[in-house]
Amino acid sequence: MSAAIHSRAEGSEPTGDPKPYPNHRLYLQILRRMTPEERLRKAFELSDFARSLFLQGLRRRFPDASEEQIRRIYLDRLSRCHNRNY
Repeated sequence: MSAAIHSRAEGSEPTGDPKPYPNHRLYLQILRRMTPEERLRKAFELSDFARSLFLQGLRRRFPDASEEQIRRIYLDRLSRCHNRNY
């Protein structure tokens, strides 16, 4: 394995990803100061945001589809991802 995976450069994660994460430490500090309830609320907010982005992308990709068709496509795409390892 490369040295990047084993060492943690300032502002980056040890995943081998060369992209810097300059705000990662600040992000972790903020998360640690949050109560469990606040972290759970934030997780739900992020989940809702991801879902809305997914639906927005489907609407752009299928502009002539009805909302019912978009819902079916959405559910089909979700079922394809269920229990997949990334």
